[in-house]
Amino acid sequence: MAEADKTAPLPGVMPNRLPENAPAQDFDPKLVAKTLLRSTRAGALATIDRNTSHPFASLVNVATDADGSPLILVSKLSTHTANLEVDGRASLLLATTGKGDPLAHPRLTLIGTFTQIARDDAQEPNIRRRFLSRHPKSELYAGFADFSFWRLAVVSAHLNGGFARAADLKAADVLTDVSDAENLLSAEASAVEHMNADHAEAVKLYATRLLGADDGPGNQPWRLTGLDPDGLDLARGDLTLRLPFPERVTTAEHLRRIVVALAAKARAA
Repeated sequence: MAEADKTAPLPGVMPNRLPENAPAQDFDPKLVAKTLLRSTRAGALATIDRNTSHPFASLVNVATDADGSPLILVSKLSTHTANLEVDGRASLLLATTGKGDPLAHPRLTLIGTFTQIARDDAQEPNIRRRFLSRHPKSELYAGFADFSFWRLAVVSAHLNGGFARAADLKAADVLTDVSDAENLLSAEASAVEHMNADHAEAVKLYATRLLGADDGPGNQPWRLTGLDPDGLDLARGDLTLRLPFPERVTTAEHLRRIVVALAAKARAA
């Protein structure tokens, strides 16, 4: 990379734009950004139109790879896929919803380049598993020949948590370092399956006692959909949550101790 590129501003940055009367930062932008990234099920995808270079926005389901890189499953019959095939640069907006002014809720814009994951790529089975665990209904068409997974290599991000609560973030601020977590990641699939099959009560308590979620009516239980060094991903139907670990976890044995401690904390709550 040329020396000039190293000093060039990252895409999306907004330096020196806060008002003079802005209050001191009273939140953790990295934590908020990571929580949004790991817990949001769908987002607005903005690609570059292959015909005119206009921005083209669409809606896509979103999951994350172990390191937090966003994953999408799209058909080559879609306009956004045709755009990505020509130019992978894109942005992805993830936002929470709720009562009141929509702009009062946090939202995160991720900027980078999407790369298609080939069916014979060694990473494809794990990417498929993580995505379908978050979006089980997508299994109905994930095997169709025209569908494929794409992974966003994040370059930068911009968080807006409401008035005067904005932050420019680097990729390392929102992604998770997995370079030393091979032991944990190799055990992820079996650990998730084991927790859902044999410790469903603990998973429910994580959601209801530690994260304040409703148990909900019907027969849909809370379940784990994935895990990584930073925390656990949970879902019940269309609801998704993120439970951060109290400390970084890199091995299966460390994970076992942490989930047991979290279950004990939840039961005591």
